[in-house]
Amino acid sequence: MAISKNNSFKFIDLFSGIGGFHLAMHNLGGECVFSSEIDEQARKTYQHNFKDISPNIFKNGLFNDDIRAISPDEIPDFDVLCAGFPCQPFSQAGFKKGFADNHKSERGNLFFNIVDIIEAKKPKAFFLENVRGIVKHDDGKTFKKIQEVLTKELGYSFYYKVVKASDYGLPQLRPRTFMIGFRNDDKSENFDFPKELPLNFNMSDVWGGECSREVGFTIRVGGRGSNISDRRNWDAYLVDGEVKKLMPEQAKKMQGFPSEFDFPVSNTQAMKQLGNSVAIDAIRECGKTLLDYMATLKTENNNNTKNKGEWTELYSFLKIINDKKLFMSDKDLIANKENYLTVTKVSTLNIEQSCCLESGDKVIVKNEKTGEEKEVLVLEFLNKKLLKNWASIIKKGKGAFNIPEFDILQNQLGVTIIKGGNSNQKADIILDIENSSINKKDEGFGIKSYLGSKPTLLNASGNTNFIFKVKNLPSKYLDEINAINTRTKLKDRIEKIYKLGGELEFFKIERDTMRYNLELIDSNMPEIISKMLIEFFVNRISSIKKNIQEVISAKNLNTANAEDFQSLEIKIKRLLVAILLGFFAGKKWDGHYNAKGTIVVKDDGEQVAFHIIEQEVLEDYLFENIKFDTPSTTRHRYGSLILENDKQMHFKLNMQLRF
Repeated sequence: MAISKNNSFKFIDLFSGIGGFHLAMHNLGGECVFSSEIDEQARKTYQHNFKDISPNIFKNGLFNDDIRAISPDEIPDFDVLCAGFPCQPFSQAGFKKGFADNHKSERGNLFFNIVDIIEAKKPKAFFLENVRGIVKHDDGKTFKKIQEVLTKELGYSFYYKVVKASDYGLPQLRPRTFMIGFRNDDKSENFDFPKELPLNFNMSDVWGGECSREVGFTIRVGGRGSNISDRRNWDAYLVDGEVKKLMPEQAKKMQGFPSEFDFPVSNTQAMKQLGNSVAIDAIRECGKTLLDYMATLKTENNNNTKNKGEWTELYSFLKIINDKKLFMSDKDLIANKENYLTVTKVSTLNIEQSCCLESGDKVIVKNEKTGEEKEVLVLEFLNKKLLKNWASIIKKGKGAFNIPEFDILQNQLGVTIIKGGNSNQKADIILDIENSSINKKDEGFGIKSYLGSKPTLLNASGNTNFIFKVKNLPSKYLDEINAINTRTKLKDRIEKIYKLGGELEFFKIERDTMRYNLELIDSNMPEIISKMLIEFFVNRISSIKKNIQEVISAKNLNTANAEDFQSLEIKIKRLLVAILLGFFAGKKWDGHYNAKGTIVVKDDGEQVAFHIIEQEVLEDYLFENIKFDTPSTTRHRYGSLILENDKQMHFKLNMQLRF
């Protein structure tokens, strides 16, 4: 098979089955850098056929099983995300429960694991496949949600088409919904799916004899053996006047697998795996068009629109240049006018230029790479009145918006970006600071802003899901409890579990990276947080300070210091500072602070600072002001009963922290 000119892209293969996406994208010149499949029999077939084609994913531990257990940060960088995510929740052959299908683990909402990966890794494109029924499932609400998340939340374009295998040369009906989208897709023309192609061969060629059908039925999973005249028949064909049942040899051809593709499993398993696979020729043709279109897009989007957080980082950068100092804050965000840091240089991790702040109105802009310098008089374009106006504009802004006046940052200073969209940086800005007792170079500061909604300390994701075993509750109650949809559904579902005699017992954190990071603070921290989460979701005690008081008073902790509030307070304060300055939930922490302080932009545009030289004040501020928050249950896959392995019920709660 000819290799596409697009021979330098990397892709990942999620819910990979036996590797239909892998074959198609490999034949277009792609390199698979990560794959995930939970079914043991499918994994055997996948590894058997791809161990020589893509050896690195097997050698380097990048052939994952449970997609829920991998942190997106552990996945290598890639260009295209490919995923034929579980279709049973949206299929005529299944229960059609959609996102609410928790009877066979979480197959209904595993789409949001894809979302987590796209959000973290920001690939150039995605290519998703599912059954035709997903478009109209739940009166179109499911498909609308998928599209909104990918476009409005993640900023990708979204194109879809219901494609039949026979549209691209294979003799099989198999209608499937293909969804394709791109980052930085600001072209005036839209992506078009490729034109249909004639059949490469027909069912007579598949059987090697005269078949009564030119195009075959959709290969399905299960339900074999219907009479050839039965409307449910899909595997019986009339060949040379004789009824024959479809076997792996014929099904493999109908799906586009090469003759050398081998099945080291039983025929029953092989037919199941082929029924779950994608039609390779259809994936390949649409994949080639995807790659050609992707090659025409800009690497980075030069659009000047930014969200509130991005504009605030630029605002803070300019305000520091104007003020040349940062007042230290107390725990109530009140500036201490007698205690401040003088700023002598400001830069970021992502730009070559630094701005040296001299006395008066001069700024020396220096290219750190070439050493070239230029002098800028900031008074010509920067003052307190302008800053106050910009703070007001940012505060009123919605979504992504433009502030033309901020062009001064590029035109006068030559600085175009601050954080640059790198979500794995605790430091948004780099400063040289001094006061009567310290003189520090290249100190990293994060920026937290009250110009928009209250900022988060820890964002919700699959990394922050805590899993509880549900004990003493029969699985027959799963649908009844999950159907509770009141305004306080999380509280009501948990209380219903208790009322029916069930118990929640902390089991584990969904992703091992978060467990590792919490245990660096204290070995009992995962259990401590699990108790605090129950206190929050049941009794609505959101304040960290009040929450641990309630947990202790209920004697709800199985730790040596359960009744010692002061001891627990110290641990929680350490945790909050570590989240602010040290670790991300999805990446193993080395125990060091990646930033040394935080700048808080208040709702009036003034800003104050915290620094670890006064860590006690920072700890008090966080302890008094951080609260548990309730993120979307659907988006972050928690708050419902889940039946694992047909026997054990689980319930998940999510940890999100907000100022």
